[in-house]
Amino acid sequence: MTPTKWVDSTNAIGIISKSGRYGGTYAHSDIALEFASWISAEFKLYLMQDYKRLKLDENSKLSLTWNLHREISKINYKIHTDAKKIFNRRIN
Repeated sequence: MTPTKWVDSTNAIGIISKSGRYGGTYAHSDIALEFASWISAEFKLYLMQDYKRLKLDENSKLSLTWNLHREISKINYKIHTDAKKIFNRRIN
């Protein structure tokens, strides 16, 4: 059975099959990755390791952003409280 016939007969969602020049079978990335991992256990292991690496990288970037925001908040708090003290001294 051709991919086009299979897509038509099953009403597949997430898979597109085109024939002719520049044709081919295209799948949603989740479907394509699952199929590729089913084909090769080595590839599946590679995908899992790379996903973990990407998540660690993302978390470290988020951590840097959070730390930067925290430091800015600490500095702003000091500026704000000092300004209030100066203002209160001038009033009294």
